[in-house]
Amino acid sequence: MAKETRIGLGMAALGRPDYINLRTHKNIDKSIKAFRSNAFQVIDKAYALGIRDFDVAPSYGLGEEFLLDWHKTKQFKDVAFSTKFGYTYMADWEIGFNGKHEVKEHSLSKLNEQWDISRAFLPHLNIYQIHSATLESGVLTNNAVLGRLYQLKKEYGLKIGLSSSGTAQESIIKTAQEITFEGEDLFDSFQVTYNIFEQSTYNILKALIHNHKTVIIKEALANGRLLHQSSLKTYIPAYDYLQQLEKKYNVGYDAIAIRFIIDHLKPTIVLSGASNIEQLEQNYKALNFKLTDLEVKQLETFMVSKEFYWQERSNLEWN
Repeated sequence: MAKETRIGLGMAALGRPDYINLRTHKNIDKSIKAFRSNAFQVIDKAYALGIRDFDVAPSYGLGEEFLLDWHKTKQFKDVAFSTKFGYTYMADWEIGFNGKHEVKEHSLSKLNEQWDISRAFLPHLNIYQIHSATLESGVLTNNAVLGRLYQLKKEYGLKIGLSSSGTAQESIIKTAQEITFEGEDLFDSFQVTYNIFEQSTYNILKALIHNHKTVIIKEALANGRLLHQSSLKTYIPAYDYLQQLEKKYNVGYDAIAIRFIIDHLKPTIVLSGASNIEQLEQNYKALNFKLTDLEVKQLETFMVSKEFYWQERSNLEWN
């Protein structure tokens, strides 16, 4: 019998002052002190709600530091952490930073450098991932990197995973599935962008789930595009239908969007990317109801082409 989907907390918006998102709150204190305090409050609330899976990365600003500091003060035994290697945070907490906020490097030296810090999550580090693996970066054919990941897997009992973005998510997953060491799959976990608008990986994700792989869904709210935006004319029919479901179930659009993923795909984990307690509480309401089959089918019709989705996402500004 399939296990129930869990909600986890992704820390992409909690550890750095600017993020690719359509923010609902514009006037927020972006000091490190305020972000640290808020991160602790959100993580505390997540744990109180029953969330035990926390996902972070070195490029999430001070996200790893915040989560580690929180964990040191609490010492909970029942938490599971996942982090990544491959991106470096460049903005150094400069508000409105004009350069690239994060730079990709899938080298062995970067893996070892970031692992030396991330290993502090042990023994509660459950999944170690390649951050935004792509075919172009060559990481999935870099035997030195892959071999080192397999070594970490065996030495520390980790699941090795990858996260993916872009139009080639399916090709990336297929390539990763073929990588084995000593007759054993290297990759146990796949963190994939999936939501009402971006459903292109449905079939391959269902196959992964069938084969007992861990499937983690990120960007469930399409970086804020699922919140009614009058400028996004493409999504007006989706917004109208979401409003109907909000009234029926007495929840926000975000709970509907997360529930769609749970009922449609049944992944292992859906990450909440909440940046404050209010958002987290609203997200978590997704576990309080179930959509009908007809409602799931209707929401399924609002998908757009992956090319359109990812081009639009690339045009979003850091803010």
